[in-house]
Amino acid sequence: MDRTKSLSLAALAALFVGGFASGDALALPRDPYLQKVGPDTATVAFRLSSNCSSAQVRYGVGNTSQTVKSSATAKIHAVVLTGLAPATSYTYSVDGCGETTPAKAFTTAPVPGTRRVHFAAVGDFGTGGSDQKKVAASMLTNKPELFVALGDNAYASGTETEFQTNLFTPMAALLAQVPMFATPGNHEYVTNEAQPYLDNLYLPTNNAEGSERYYSFDWGHVHFVSIDSNCAVGLASASKCTLAAQKAFVEKDLAATTQPWKVVFFHHPSWSSGEHGSQLTMRRQFGPLFEKYGVDLVLTGHDHDYERSKPMLGDAEAGKNETGIPYLVVGGGGATLRTFATSRPSWSVIRDDAAHGFLDVDVVEGNLTAKLVKTDGGTLDSFTLSKTLPAQPQQPQGTLNVAVNTASGAAPHTASFTATASQSGATVTWDFGDGATAEGPQVQHVFAQAGTYTVTAKASVQGAAPLTATTVVTVTSNGTTDPGTDPGTGEDPGTPPSDPDPRPEIPATPTTPGVTPGDDSNGGGGCAAGPSAALIPAAAALVAGLVRRRRRNR
Repeated sequence: MDRTKSLSLAALAALFVGGFASGDALALPRDPYLQKVGPDTATVAFRLSSNCSSAQVRYGVGNTSQTVKSSATAKIHAVVLTGLAPATSYTYSVDGCGETTPAKAFTTAPVPGTRRVHFAAVGDFGTGGSDQKKVAASMLTNKPELFVALGDNAYASGTETEFQTNLFTPMAALLAQVPMFATPGNHEYVTNEAQPYLDNLYLPTNNAEGSERYYSFDWGHVHFVSIDSNCAVGLASASKCTLAAQKAFVEKDLAATTQPWKVVFFHHPSWSSGEHGSQLTMRRQFGPLFEKYGVDLVLTGHDHDYERSKPMLGDAEAGKNETGIPYLVVGGGGATLRTFATSRPSWSVIRDDAAHGFLDVDVVEGNLTAKLVKTDGGTLDSFTLSKTLPAQPQQPQGTLNVAVNTASGAAPHTASFTATASQSGATVTWDFGDGATAEGPQVQHVFAQAGTYTVTAKASVQGAAPLTATTVVTVTSNGTTDPGTDPGTGEDPGTPPSDPDPRPEIPATPTTPGVTPGDDSNGGGGCAAGPSAALIPAAAALVAGLVRRRRRNR
């Protein structure tokens, strides 16, 4: 036999057998990723290479003894874990048609008000290149509790394919262990006004429109607000987002929060001496709100560099006896860095166009300490913000359970909720995640628009800290199964869809937290056995057949 042909067949055999035996991403092409992690809930999202009706997530504290099955039957899945304990490390893995991902771990958010938070932030990273991978690896080494993504998450056009290749693949290890809370960049808006961004990410929906384009959330004693600056500067059509609606949300939200630290993030910088420069619409439309409600730090990207301003007030530096806000550009996440064309302005404390890196932030009690960590492990910049905090509030005592009768349906969808508190005489208030509120232990609400809503109940008794609990309601467009998404594919016009499956509904909360009725120990669906046992003999037979065929043709 020709030696070249022998080597080719040997290589083919090794590819088949080695690939199948190692379980190399046949059904599960990449790691799952974490979304909407809170004190008692987490969403595990993942993709399969083919349709599978038996996908599930196994999880637990120190083991994976609990199981939640996915309600989706196609390739795109998102499973909500509920009834979790705050500030607790959970191990999890994903089963998909016989394959299981290696076990990963994540930590739930602490109870709101907890005075110790560690997060990371960076933008302009979605290239799929080596610098992005170095930044992600460095970030994971520092073990933040959450990752704040500042936009341009998938270059160059934010297509469905680019999200898979330029975000999820190079940052797989990070996103499987650290939940990402993102804001859209201008490159995401190239494709259908950021629809693939919305299709792939599962973000809070606590604005009046039930949109994931802008939102807020608490992590410990830090209140985070994500603003869609693309909308503010005119890149969004009125049907998607308006400046007026977003400003109204930001003002109401900042006025309502009780957390002592406030961090706002978006893409286009209010203050920058980089290539794009300052975005005056963002500065003048939102700056007064930040100042009025005591925002402590503003994080942005867009310019591919790092820059930190002095405390700013209006269009100038804050005076000695005035309170200003530092604005940061953290755009060195992986895209090509761009040289500063002008000298450093007087309002700029420090800037750099030579190092990729991310911002690492610790907020402990009344001190916020941040440092720009380079990919070589060095520190480019560091600073501390300090404030006097009130006495530590009393921690909640007791339990609060929430039940919903119809957790999913088509818009307009009516859902009934019941809250049961261990404290007698508790006053229960509700936030339905769409801007509406109510009071009482039993309430009913109509969700007018499609979306995924986190409904929060709060039980208060005089002299005690309030208890909170959440549940999730999924509302689809009338006659569709894809909440809040466009009927299009999210690709550039004229290109074939790279993944025609719609984003799945977030499943309803199981009757027993963490357990789905009818669950069995092997995952069900007839897919418990891995593919290797069946595929390796098939591969061997195929190779043997090729060998016999070549011998006959000698």
